[in-house]
Amino acid sequence: MTHKAFILGCVVVLWQTIVFAQQQMSYTDSLIQKAISKRLQNNPQDALPYFSYTTYEKTIITDSLQRENNAHAFFAEKVSENKFDETAGFKEEVLGFNMAGFTEPRYEVLGITLQSRSFYDEDYEIFNYRYAGPLSTRGLKNYHYAFVKDTTILNRPGFMIEFWPQRPKTIPGLSGVLYLDAQTLAIQKVHIAIQDELIARIEQEYHYFEDEALYMPSSNKLYIEKGDTSKRLSFFRGKISVGTLDNSPVKEAIEGRYLLSTSYNSGFNFSQSEKIIHPNLAIEVLEGAGSKPEAFWEKYRDQALSQRDLNSFEYLNDVVKTENIERRLAVINNFGIGYYTLDFFDFDLTYPVKFNNYEGLRLGLGGVTNADFSERFRLEGYTAYGFKDHTWKYGIGGGIMLNKSHGAWLSLTYNDDLQEVGSFNYLTDRRVYSLFEPRLVNITQFFDYKTLRLNQEYQITPKILSEFQLAKTNVLQTQDYTFVVNDQSYSEYDITEATFGVRWSPSSKIMRSEKGTVEIYDGYPKVTAQVSKGISGLFNGDFDFTRVGAKFFYQVERLNKSTTEFLVEGKMAFGEVPLTHLFHAYPNAPTKETVMQRFSVAGVNSFETMYFGEFFSDRLATLQIKHRLRPFDLGEKFQPEMVLITRYAIGDISNIQRHQDVSFGRLNKGFTETGFEINKILFGFGTSLTYRYGAYHLPKFADNIAFKFTFNLQL
Repeated sequence: MTHKAFILGCVVVLWQTIVFAQQQMSYTDSLIQKAISKRLQNNPQDALPYFSYTTYEKTIITDSLQRENNAHAFFAEKVSENKFDETAGFKEEVLGFNMAGFTEPRYEVLGITLQSRSFYDEDYEIFNYRYAGPLSTRGLKNYHYAFVKDTTILNRPGFMIEFWPQRPKTIPGLSGVLYLDAQTLAIQKVHIAIQDELIARIEQEYHYFEDEALYMPSSNKLYIEKGDTSKRLSFFRGKISVGTLDNSPVKEAIEGRYLLSTSYNSGFNFSQSEKIIHPNLAIEVLEGAGSKPEAFWEKYRDQALSQRDLNSFEYLNDVVKTENIERRLAVINNFGIGYYTLDFFDFDLTYPVKFNNYEGLRLGLGGVTNADFSERFRLEGYTAYGFKDHTWKYGIGGGIMLNKSHGAWLSLTYNDDLQEVGSFNYLTDRRVYSLFEPRLVNITQFFDYKTLRLNQEYQITPKILSEFQLAKTNVLQTQDYTFVVNDQSYSEYDITEATFGVRWSPSSKIMRSEKGTVEIYDGYPKVTAQVSKGISGLFNGDFDFTRVGAKFFYQVERLNKSTTEFLVEGKMAFGEVPLTHLFHAYPNAPTKETVMQRFSVAGVNSFETMYFGEFFSDRLATLQIKHRLRPFDLGEKFQPEMVLITRYAIGDISNIQRHQDVSFGRLNKGFTETGFEINKILFGFGTSLTYRYGAYHLPKFADNIAFKFTFNLQL
């Protein structure tokens, strides 16, 4: 054979190999496309109106998967009845829950999604890490697929398909093998291996039901090893780091490298015999679930506990008691919602240090009693002192629990304090915790109030919160202002106001246990609405008016770690409404000459170039859009985020002549500003730049610019 002939032969073979590979790839993609198109027939959640099954699940955290004679760092087992209805979706009823070492079950562990239920889902979640679903509608955009071989699973012929992500650094994806039924292209078995920020393996087995012609998952095995990343794998509502992690208050007591969770499904039922009770709950822990006898567990365990499992009970009992773990968990969990627990009292962390232009430095102390004091009664109070206005502020009150399952509290409180002029506070959004309140620093316009309030909180459904309030308020001005109505002038006045507010979170997931109701998945949209009525004559109220407000918040989170937020809000007031109870668009520009003199801290949803006191309205609508880009990967500890922002506000006011000794403008031409933030540059601090344009563009260029710093803290 000549040299040229040899080279030509090699080229032909190479070409044939490439053609064959392309044909195989085309064949595999066509096969996957058919599997995706048949997902509605093969996914039980789409194909069946109802089904249920029982699951036994065991979860351990350990420092070794080989040794048998010592103990685990964490051991828990659970038995659940999983019910699916085409209208209500999935609901999990926890029949039994056993957690070694704890005298009382830590129900927050039940809210952790170790892994999603179905590989047909658009996103597949593993311990709060989200990945594109391999058989989702976006599968072919996010994965490469390769046909491996024909196979047989459960005596049914199938295909073995390997898959891996196309752009793993941009769109997180899974890697592994799908076993598909040759006839239906349904999933028969799945093996997953991940090795990036998360090191994990998943083995999911299925059972085929002839009558329904469907595969149902029969067992799941999840293995997670903490990788080299500094990101946390966390139980206990995300406040404790598990594994080889950064130092945490209980690192010495809860330490391990491997997490292993195994679950087995049985008792499948496809005929709906009864309606799902409390369908708005994603998880309901049934009464007595935390105190089941050994006979209960022996009934459901797929196999007996190992010696190491048994050793874990005594070991963890000693560790939890010696290290006072339960006390530490209570402190850490409450800190995450803004309280520091000391015995029967929760100190409110929003009170100690504040600053604003009117009070200057404001130091305070306050809080509320907790369940250790009483599960039926609570006492609350605070006091604060402003070093610039030299005035004490305080509040005191108490409440009684009327219905625990609905979170129904009846409270009576009295407050002598300050409130921003033109602010509109939604009752159901009152508890928004932040160690640092950015916009508060710049506020100059306050009024002094003395208020006696009667409040009734009630959870109408797990996803709908409501609150009713009847309040008598005496208003005193801190700046010159006179309200003229019916030929009478008021600088000091009394307002009697009845308010009803609701907050609806239709996509959130809720868990209910004997400890109460908690949100375990923060879903969107969130809709808040409120109406209040000022009543003259009742308890010496001076004015008749009505105020209505509503807001809609929606957030889109993408797998590439970018996020888009939409906030739409509208407010209206009718009747005799003084300036203190009108509306503003939450301005945040100090009234100072130069850009650097106005340099301060940016708010969360405030108009950064709108000056304080510039506009007030009795009709106001605002739109805010934020787009957070994928974080810049400049190193493990330096990943700043850029956020593009645009805001629009339009409003108007009737009877502006009623408001005397104060000047402000109308917002009827539409106010627009656009800018950006670069957050988390150093220690949570960043910077922002915003520009004001449109109808209210100011003649001096510099007056339209807001240059500020930002601060983002995540607990």
